[in-house]
Amino acid sequence: MNISRLYRKKIIPAGHILLKDDVIVAQDAGTVITTWHTLRPKAEFSHGSSCYFLDEGFKVSKFYRQDGSLLYWYIDIVEYAFEGESLTFTDLLADVVIYPDGRIQVVDLDELADALEQNLITQEQMAACLRSLNHLLTLLYGGQFERLQAPLNRLGL
Repeated sequence: MNISRLYRKKIIPAGHILLKDDVIVAQDAGTVITTWHTLRPKAEFSHGSSCYFLDEGFKVSKFYRQDGSLLYWYIDIVEYAFEGESLTFTDLLADVVIYPDGRIQVVDLDELADALEQNLITQEQMAACLRSLNHLLTLLYGGQFERLQAPLNRLGL
């Protein structure tokens, strides 16, 4: 596998964009690691790095403030699709935020419910989302967050 292009597909609001400015810094059979700057300027963060866990249904990101300090870890529940050298990830709306003090917050479940009610996602996508979220929370509450941090930390990202 050799991924050279990344696309993000959003359900709410609908959109499909090429992440042309994301830099792929490493990849193997199970992960793709990128660095990036925000697409639209944000006051609270400016850049970060992400690890796409291709077999687990989530993307783990570190969000940094302008001064380089860690704002938080942000984990998107996603669905992956491959076409040639392109990887498209569909954001399935459920997210988990992990703050530097260790607090864990599950967010955007209301958007996930809205998407199901509005037939913007399939039952299969909902089931996959909930299974990936459950797997992720099992890892986090089981003390395995370091495993998810390791690919980025090994590269100093």
